[in-house]
Amino acid sequence: MIVNSKFIEMGMINSTLNKAQFEILGQSYPPVEGWESLVIDKELSTKDTNLFLLLRGKLALKAQEQIIKNYQLLADFHKQKREKKEEPKEEKIVATDTLTIYCDGACKGNPGKSGSGLAIYYSKSKPTLLYGEYAEQGTNNTAELNALYKALLIALESEPSKVTICCDSKYSIDCISNWAYGWKRKGWRKKSGEIKNLEIIKLAHELYDGLKDRVVIKHVKGHSGVEGNELADRMAVYAIISKNNGYERYDYESVDEVLRMSED
Repeated sequence: MIVNSKFIEMGMINSTLNKAQFEILGQSYPPVEGWESLVIDKELSTKDTNLFLLLRGKLALKAQEQIIKNYQLLADFHKQKREKKEEPKEEKIVATDTLTIYCDGACKGNPGKSGSGLAIYYSKSKPTLLYGEYAEQGTNNTAELNALYKALLIALESEPSKVTICCDSKYSIDCISNWAYGWKRKGWRKKSGEIKNLEIIKLAHELYDGLKDRVVIKHVKGHSGVEGNELADRMAVYAIISKNNGYERYDYESVDEVLRMSED
C-alpha cells in the first residue's frame, strides 16, 4: 500500500491519529509539524495497512497495544493453518538457462542515507552480489527504483533469452510496468499533481518497454526468507555503510556469511 492523503484521512477521527498509527507511519508522537508530507508515498506492508485502519479512533495506549497483539495473534493462527495445507517449496528461483536478478533498496531515515543492492543468479554458480547507488538524501522509493533500473541494465546486456527480475517494491514495479504507460500518454503528468521520482521512472520504463518480451518482473515479499531477496537487502544496507556511489561486486565465501550480515 502506498500512503496517500485519502488513506491517511480514512484512519483519522476528528482529523487526528493516535500514537500507534503515527508509529506505523514511521513518525514520532506527538508528530512534528509537516509530518504528512514526510509519509506521502511511503510503502506499507499489508499488516501495517490493516493495523493503521483497525487502530482508528481515540484509544487509550493499552487499547492500542491490545489491538496490535490481537491482530498478531490472528495472523499467527492463519499462518499455522496455511503452513499445514501448503507443500514445501523451493524459495530460490534458479535455472540453468535463465538469468534471475533480485534487487532491493534501503534507506536510513526516509529521507536519509540510501543504497541499492542486487543478487544475480545464473547457471549453478553462486550468486553475484552488487552494491552501490549511495545517496546522502534518498528515500526507500528512490533506492528501490535505482536497484530495479540497474537490474534492467543487466538484463539488457545479458545473453539469456529469458530474464526474471524479482523486486519486493510493488510501487517500483507498478511505476515502470503499469502506471508509466498512462502517464506517458498524458505527457508524463497525472491528475493528482507531480509524479515523484520521474527521471528514474522514465529511464527504467523505457528500458522495460524495450525488454518486456524477454524480461519478467515479479513481486516477492520482502524479509520473508527468500534467499535472493535477503542477499539483495544485505547489499543495499552495505552500500550505505560503504558509501559506494558506483556499483561494485561483493566478494564472499558463502551465502550464509552474507545472510549473517546485519539488516540494519
